[in-house]
Amino acid sequence: MYGTYAKGMNLSISQYSEQAFKAILGGCRIIVQYLGTLINQVSDDHGKGRKAVKPKPRHAELAVNVAGAMAAFLVETWQEQRE
Repeated sequence: MYGTYAKGMNLSISQYSEQAFKAILGGCRIIVQYLGTLINQVSDDHGKGRKAVKPKPRHAELAVNVAGAMAAFLVETWQEQRE
């Protein structure tokens, strides 16, 4: 789903030729993907696999801060493009 939104907001890797932007945007895509994976592995709402992941508070803080930064970036990009 992120790929569809990214392309619509001109944030898709394929829409850039500069290597630095491609790397940053690729990293953003991976962050969104793995935040979803992490939620599925550690959330109380999902069944646990063979090895339950037990994140420490610093891991939770990192995930929350990265998710917040990504969300703010996407919202600000969307708002700027609407103007």
